[in-house]
Amino acid sequence: MKNYENDKELNDILSRKQNELIERVKSTVGSSRASTVVIDSPILLTDSNFNNEVGKYPLLVVDFWAPWCGPCRMVSPVIEQLARELAGKVVFGKVNVDDNPTVAGAFGIQSIPTIAILKNGKAIDGFVGAASKSQMEAKILTHLESGNSNMSGGIH
Repeated sequence: MKNYENDKELNDILSRKQNELIERVKSTVGSSRASTVVIDSPILLTDSNFNNEVGKYPLLVVDFWAPWCGPCRMVSPVIEQLARELAGKVVFGKVNVDDNPTVAGAFGIQSIPTIAILKNGKAIDGFVGAASKSQMEAKILTHLESGNSNMSGGIH
């Protein structure tokens, strides 16, 4: 087994990564609000944490999915990409409907994938089925840019 303690390149990488982490922590701790932390990947939402998590984010896009669902697997990379691209503006979450029947039932999920858009904890819009990145992004951005609180949208 190789001794990595004397590997200069590895030590340099570890030192650089440690310094980057320290700087990120400092900038997060130094911020006046916890909400300034940018979430750039979907958060895991469950029956037990859903209500608490929903209240934290002004605009939350929730992907209701299941591992066996082919269209869900097609939508998942798009959700991940949008989470990165819209980080700081929108938070994305994922609910596995098989593991979290209470949340799925509360939203009346009968088909997946279903994407729900929540603003200030209230479901204001969404859609059922696989959609392209541009379709998803356009629908999400209408709620971000307009400050739209139109509750007549519903999940279609």
